[in-house]
Amino acid sequence: MLLTITTTHQPATDLGYLLHKNPDRPQSFELSFGQAHVFYPEVTDERCTAALLLEIDPITLIRTNGGGTSITHYINDRPFVASSFLSVAIAQVYGTALAGKSRERPELAATPLPLVAQLAAVPSRRGGESMIRALFEPLGYTVTTTGQPLDEQFPAWGPSPYYRVELAGTVRLQDLLTHLYVLMPVLDDAKHYEVSEDEAAKLLRHGEGWLSTHPARAIITDRYLRHRTRLVHRTMAQLAEDDVDDEEEPTAEVAAPDQPAKPAMPNLHLGEQRLRAVVAALLAAQPQRVLDLGCGEGVLVRALLAEPSIAGITGV
Repeated sequence: MLLTITTTHQPATDLGYLLHKNPDRPQSFELSFGQAHVFYPEVTDERCTAALLLEIDPITLIRTNGGGTSITHYINDRPFVASSFLSVAIAQVYGTALAGKSRERPELAATPLPLVAQLAAVPSRRGGESMIRALFEPLGYTVTTTGQPLDEQFPAWGPSPYYRVELAGTVRLQDLLTHLYVLMPVLDDAKHYEVSEDEAAKLLRHGEGWLSTHPARAIITDRYLRHRTRLVHRTMAQLAEDDVDDEEEPTAEVAAPDQPAKPAMPNLHLGEQRLRAVVAALLAAQPQRVLDLGCGEGVLVRALLAEPSIAGITGV
């Protein structure tokens, strides 16, 4: 599995300071599921590329997980695709950059830079190319995908679920790594470890500042937490609260000398809180269509019309 990050910021070699990896020498890191290697295939003042190569041992995975008799335990796509293994590697190998820290270039770490990330094989079985775009384009990236047939000799088998993906944008390196860390397991719709309460806290932490307003937040939350319904609902409710907290608080208008001041707008009333909770629960279930029986004035219907993931809404 290969991830490359390229910058044209000048001097481009500053990328080494931001990643805390020396461009002059390759480095290898032991992981619980294999090895990670960092090297720089391109190093100039005008352009610099850092490569993160994962070598995942499927036999080690079987032994770690207690063994198995199916051939799919030994022949699978895990060593080759971007998945939760990549997220773990980013956290362990690029952990300081993921935290937005740089001892040598602290101001640069907080500055948006021209960055291009390329991933050789991104799985997207559920949603294909459109799902890749739906996840990354709202975050400001220019997304380029390249698909291929499952087998060129058997075109009737259809397209492969794997895509070569390029993400280009002017973003902080921390943000790029964070988006990859969260969204690669979402596209894969799988994780190599069990999900617990800690995983929800991790999602909220890494999603701070962008997830609560993302159009696909329900899909992201549901897949990241591996469809654990109660955990997803609680996390979506927390995201809804964060979204409310992020909104600018209205202030009282300055009154004329002969008029009383108008009070500030109150917080969301109970009905609005309930509506948001219902919308969050519905989006977490990823419905294609919604039928609202007894819709009244259509408050819920209007709220759902703003959600692009729902193809059809009927109110009776």
